[in-house]
Amino acid sequence: MMEEAGAPEAAHRRIAPTRRSVLGGLAALALPLALSACNTFGGGGGGYSAAPPAAEQARVASGEVIGTGATRVAMLLPLTATGNAGNVGKSFRNAAEMAMRDFPNAGIELVVYDTGGTPSGAQLAANKAIAEGSRMMLGPLFSASVGAAAPIARSAGVPVVAFSSDTAVAGPGVYLLSFLPNSDIQRIVSYAASQNRRSFAALLPNNAYGTVADAAFREAVARAGGRVVAIERYELNDADIRAKTASIAGIADRIDALLVPDGGNIPGAVSQGLGPAGAKLKILGSGQWDTQAVLNSAPLAGAWYPAPTRQSFDAFAGRYRTAYGGEPPRNATLAYDATVLAAGLVRQNPGDAFSTMLLTNPNGFSGLDGVFRLRSDGTNQRQLAVYEVTGSGARLIDAAPRSFSGGQGGF
Repeated sequence: MMEEAGAPEAAHRRIAPTRRSVLGGLAALALPLALSACNTFGGGGGGYSAAPPAAEQARVASGEVIGTGATRVAMLLPLTATGNAGNVGKSFRNAAEMAMRDFPNAGIELVVYDTGGTPSGAQLAANKAIAEGSRMMLGPLFSASVGAAAPIARSAGVPVVAFSSDTAVAGPGVYLLSFLPNSDIQRIVSYAASQNRRSFAALLPNNAYGTVADAAFREAVARAGGRVVAIERYELNDADIRAKTASIAGIADRIDALLVPDGGNIPGAVSQGLGPAGAKLKILGSGQWDTQAVLNSAPLAGAWYPAPTRQSFDAFAGRYRTAYGGEPPRNATLAYDATVLAAGLVRQNPGDAFSTMLLTNPNGFSGLDGVFRLRSDGTNQRQLAVYEVTGSGARLIDAAPRSFSGGQGGF
């Protein structure tokens, strides 16, 4: 029987919990089980058979094998890519291994394939995964690699749950589990409107992310019943950011909320650049703000941003440090949740675990980063919390909804 994602989370503790208590909390929170919990799913969703033929089960996997379940699931990662990409790939692999350890009777055998961080490497890995009997593909990480692997998976009727945040590579059968701009912007604009902010402006980068954010911002403001006063697009250099910030400062008396979704040093620079004109503005951010550099920025104190609830990640990061001796990147939870998603679906319905109907259950799933659901167009929706920057961290000001039934943040 599957636990509903709307069930109360385990009490948050600041003391170091035992492994047993951690696993109990994770089983309640992280098992990405269908929110409608105990209903029986019938056929008709289109599908992928979770149980591979015996001949496929017997094939020797060319990647690293984690677990001994009957259903083979592939994970494609840039393990040998140069620079930070390789480090992220290894962190994702470790997070997936943690998930398999937490749920040893998961019913899946996870095979990790190295893409090298290139589209050609992703194609090669995808072909191996399909030939060796994988029934679901987790990853790749980068959009170009997802685009290269997706046709191979589609032609074999194998669903993909990828980690890229580029919605251009999403589509039927290729789902993105990543943190997408739409959920961030919808959540923060909706919350600002609930706090009587009605006139909005945005400062967005002049790149692909800015284009996606622009469309999401216009839609979110319209849904909230507000009005868009101005949108400025800046080039990624200090002089242009200052110039576009000055343009916003010049109309500050006409707006009461300013979206600045970029992270790094940009939010603090914008806040300083607004000067006295920004006193009445509420600066709004995105999940990219969830870093110490932003949260400890004194000029941003009082600004709001959306993010997954931190307590579960903090517990995960502590266990990761103990197991692997380093800090996991913030998005390593995606690999953990993807692994448990595959395991939970197999446990729930072993004969047809990866059907479109189950993967796109409108009630969604519960993971380390809260409630999420996969959409038929390959994108996702997440229920996020809202935090306020304090200049020495952040404080929770609006908790993340625990379901998609009547909660805030869904769209």
